[in-house]
Amino acid sequence: MTIRALRSAWLPGLLAALSLMLALAAGCGPPPARGNAGNTTASTNGAPEGQGGPGAPAGGELCTPAEMEKAKDIYFDRCAGCHGVLRQGATGKKLTPEVTKKMGTAYLETIIFNGTPGGMPDWGKQGVLTKAEANLMARYIQVEPPKPPEPTLADIRASWKVQVPMDKRPTQPPAGRNWENYMGVILRDVGKVAIIDGDKKELVSIVDSGFAVHILRTSATGRYFYTIGRDGKVTIIDLWMEKPATVAECKIGSDARSVDSSKYKGFEDKYLVVGGYWPPAMVILDGLTLEPLKMHRTSDYTHDILPDGKIAVEYKEEARVASIVSSHHDPTWVVNVKEAGMIWLVDYSNIDALKITKIEADTALHDGGWDGSKRYFLVAANAKNKVAIVDTVDKKLVGIPLTEGIKPHPGRGANLVHEKYGPLWATGHIGSNHISFIGTDPDNYKQYAWKVAKVSQLPGDGGGNLFIKTHPNSDNIWCDRPLHNDPKLATSLFVLDKKTLEVRQTIEIPEKWRNGTRVVHPEYNKDGNEVWVAVWGKKDQPTAILVYDDKTLKLKAEITGDWVLTPTGKFNVWNTAKDIY
Repeated sequence: MTIRALRSAWLPGLLAALSLMLALAAGCGPPPARGNAGNTTASTNGAPEGQGGPGAPAGGELCTPAEMEKAKDIYFDRCAGCHGVLRQGATGKKLTPEVTKKMGTAYLETIIFNGTPGGMPDWGKQGVLTKAEANLMARYIQVEPPKPPEPTLADIRASWKVQVPMDKRPTQPPAGRNWENYMGVILRDVGKVAIIDGDKKELVSIVDSGFAVHILRTSATGRYFYTIGRDGKVTIIDLWMEKPATVAECKIGSDARSVDSSKYKGFEDKYLVVGGYWPPAMVILDGLTLEPLKMHRTSDYTHDILPDGKIAVEYKEEARVASIVSSHHDPTWVVNVKEAGMIWLVDYSNIDALKITKIEADTALHDGGWDGSKRYFLVAANAKNKVAIVDTVDKKLVGIPLTEGIKPHPGRGANLVHEKYGPLWATGHIGSNHISFIGTDPDNYKQYAWKVAKVSQLPGDGGGNLFIKTHPNSDNIWCDRPLHNDPKLATSLFVLDKKTLEVRQTIEIPEKWRNGTRVVHPEYNKDGNEVWVAVWGKKDQPTAILVYDDKTLKLKAEITGDWVLTPTGKFNVWNTAKDIY
């Protein structure tokens, strides 16, 4: 069916500074068995429905004004990314009052504190939230969600700063450095990015960024790193400087997740597109200065496929841009509009007259990447346990298979060629231990194309995988599991053999780094002979970046220092610029 035209129904407003954004993506799985305490129509604490019970303010209100302010900050930091600013759900469950009041404060507090096997983080057990804060959040999600203000393009322009103009920037790369093998490492909770020399394993620079940077992307030439923080702040880091630093910045909203540059021939480094969570929009910036050029709202009509097979068409005000990639075949960005369930192919050859091809897929579109040919884009509709596959040349949906796992979360996925199945793209899952391999060659391996050709399983029950990674020069596939409730699994790496597609080895990180930490985000160096992973701890707990030899699977180096605080994503310049994964 054809989705109706975009509705322009936005409230004017100025950009408000909202502190703190979402933790590393993790969806809420099915709740555990509730036993006798789980009355679905009344609060589990025995208080009347809508009254918070133990810990609630006197008078029956769920939250005082002061508590509301504190809870808003916590919600945007830890919850909004999966459950939505307006709590309509996507990766996580719907958390509007008509749903949450039936569960009651005590039950909600238990889930928030202890997590679930399906991917809901155990915020209390991790020490992120106290018992009192878990109780506060249980009460907060039973009241109507407040709606943040929305900025205009003029508001965005007012935030734009250029620290180093073009004529003051270097004309040559730094001498004595293999800058194409630099690693950009996100220091999430301290709002910084570390630039590390991948050859020498030494720190080159620490750069201030937005809060809780989600990803780094390179310019087409690789010279610049772009950051996007979960506070909506985008920065550009010049890697040709002796000590890389921010040369421009801009704030596009109060929450964002995605960014990519223009990569097609003739448009290299010309434009940058940023995807907003709030407001739901894409913003086009100058690729070298970050000057705001255009803002395009993504609110749209969803075509959600219901369990009975019927299609429900519903307007979605909160239709967030979850991920973006840049085509190598033509001047196009692939923009994934999460709640609308659509993949937009945005032609940027004339930004004054954007041509957008809208492809209906399924709801809860999250993250994804290119197949080996870079013609086909695969993106997880993670709440539906599917992967939507788009032919970006013919501009059509070619498949949307079930992954056979729960809540696929590929990052960008992993590409390989198998002697039986041909070219494959792989994803792990937040909610289960499955690794699914999907065929991507419709010409030579038609029988496996756009289907799950093989499913493997990580050791133990449950999910928690966030990232899967390989390299053309490697015989291995590396997986993390930082969201698993078992600390042993959360601090282990899982290496699969490309030939067998089965786990060949489980690697436990050194004991000294396993106290209250998780290991996250494997990333290869340029040559594909090393794998870098981050030990993610608390923001006052210096940890390490571990470097493993991809052939021997032995620990090769530990990068440490007082500055190694909450390291998460790592992005190799060469691999990121060339879309190698």
